Amino acid sequence: MAGKAGKQSRPRKAEKDEEEQPLLQAVLVADSFNRRFFPISKDQPRALLPLANVSMIDYTLEFLTSTGVQETFVFCCWMSSKIKEHLQKSKWCRPTSPNVVHVITSDLYRSLGDVLRDVDAKALVRSDFLLVYGDVVSNIDVSQALQEHRQRRKMEKNISVMTMIFKESPPGHKTRCEDDDIIVAMDSKSKRILHYQRAQALKKLHFPMNIFHSGSDEFEIRFDLLDCHISICSPQVSIRLRYSCNQVTYGYGACVSNLLMYDTVSSDTIRRWVYPITPEANFADQEGQSCTHSRHNVYREPGVSLGHGSQMEENVLIGRNTMIGANCTISNTVIGANCVIGDNVTLDRAYIWNRVHIANDVKVKQSVICDNVEVKHGVVLNEQCVLAYNVVVGPDITLQEGTVLSMHHPDEEDDEDEDEFLSDDDVGHSKDKTKQKGSCSSYFLIALFILSNITQISQFHTNCSFPSVFQNEVHGTLQRGLDENISCDNLVLEINSLKYAYNISLKEVMQILIRVVLEFPFHQQGAQISTAQYSSHLLPLLKKWAPVFKNYVKRPQDQLDCLASMEEVFLERETHWAALVKVLMSMYQLEILEEEGIMSWFRQSTTTDKSQQLRRNQGLLKFIQWIEEAEESSEGDE
Repeated sequence: MAGKAGKQSRPRKAEKDEEEQPLLQAVLVADSFNRRFFPISKDQPRALLPLANVSMIDYTLEFLTSTGVQETFVFCCWMSSKIKEHLQKSKWCRPTSPNVVHVITSDLYRSLGDVLRDVDAKALVRSDFLLVYGDVVSNIDVSQALQEHRQRRKMEKNISVMTMIFKESPPGHKTRCEDDDIIVAMDSKSKRILHYQRAQALKKLHFPMNIFHSGSDEFEIRFDLLDCHISICSPQVSIRLRYSCNQVTYGYGACVSNLLMYDTVSSDTIRRWVYPITPEANFADQEGQSCTHSRHNVYREPGVSLGHGSQMEENVLIGRNTMIGANCTISNTVIGANCVIGDNVTLDRAYIWNRVHIANDVKVKQSVICDNVEVKHGVVLNEQCVLAYNVVVGPDITLQEGTVLSMHHPDEEDDEDEDEFLSDDDVGHSKDKTKQKGSCSSYFLIALFILSNITQISQFHTNCSFPSVFQNEVHGTLQRGLDENISCDNLVLEINSLKYAYNISLKEVMQILIRVVLEFPFHQQGAQISTAQYSSHLLPLLKKWAPVFKNYVKRPQDQLDCLASMEEVFLERETHWAALVKVLMSMYQLEILEEEGIMSWFRQSTTTDKSQQLRRNQGLLKFIQWIEEAEESSEGDE
């Protein structure tokens, strides 16, 4: 019996140890849910695009494995069969892999929110996990961030936390792309993010007033951060995002909370290559073959043939079994496998993929040439040209800067394409097959960055306040309610689930709900709409969502809090004060607000001149007089 009892005690101790050191998992989203790499991504999923002759998803998995991830769930929709086939043939699906990879496919994924809802529905994660996209290239050490994330989770057990990693990248830096510009407002002391917004094409910046009522007295506005799309999440994040982020307009950074920004930490660098980008390491691992290295960062795989008089100047990578003719000049260039390069060819910052044929006397400058392309004699490709899969061009023509040639017509819109891509830059709307400033500029930036000096990578882990983000969540829920005609009862259920995920009070829920609804017309119609347009758009929404309001506005104090939130919104919109009377009348007629509540709010002593000015508005004074008369009439009837 003693021996039996001893055997029982060991599993309990093992379980305790397992809790102390939980299995580190990751969720890898292998879809980008946008068209930024169209038309290239029409034939190949973005996660499989090559960088230094290695698929992007392999870099991401290498990063996760080096971080200590032991189990990764890869979610994919667009061309999922290609991604699944690639992974099944790779080292990641071998029995000896330290990182067990599971591929999960569905035709229903249209956004990050869909993926996270499935993570929650399938109960895949058991503890804190990493959330990344399938084209992340990184060597940062997240162990310190992970440790501090877990420490915060212990101190705040009932609060859902996501730690997000940024990299310092000042405006104009070669790692930045205009599409990725963001504005971040944060508390200077706690480093808690108060506002996160994409800055692309914005001429004016708008910050919600509630960030200035968060109890903080010092703020920073940052424009020198780049979202690395690497986050450390608690399991509760999946539950919270389950009801939001259908279309992640601002990336998943906009849908996270409690991000903490630490001091700058520099990652290791290896001269001009960053691990795991170092070619000799990559190819020894991925293909089981060695890659030779010579001076000036020239790398060659086995089977490369180089003609007489050809020069590889610096930062060159040539794939296996590629043949290069005589008197060629190659610099800052990557050439894939099984390519044939003719004589007298100049390649400068060129990205040549696999099985490409380039004839004699061709010049290529800072351009991408995809698989199975044929470039005929005397062709000149100027900067930022893209030749998509299977294109044949030439002979003896010059392509202007930014030309994109594809076997897919720009106007081609089949059912799959409409479903799979959430267009964020109107790519593909030109009727001309030759488009200026091709949509693959991000690829150029990444590739050029890798082929030039790799500087130190500074990362930040940042912390975002709940109400700022909860407001975005509620807005998304109500928008989906409109789009899908969701009943008010179900909307209340979803908002309540978000309340518990954020661990915020009913008062905060009600105040934020008021703000979201009152600002709805501005989100839908723009900030410059007239007062009449604002009222005509808002009043039907108040009527439609009246049952939702009544769920949170029940007591006299609730009415005062509701009116205080309304006042705060209209104080920010002085040009629309005339609409306040119509809103009050509507909510009074819908029995959301009562006479006593409205009068108590109006008679409150105000602390600001603007609040006093609002109460002196003639339209509001007439409404208050009408309310008083209605009260007197009601008392007389009694």
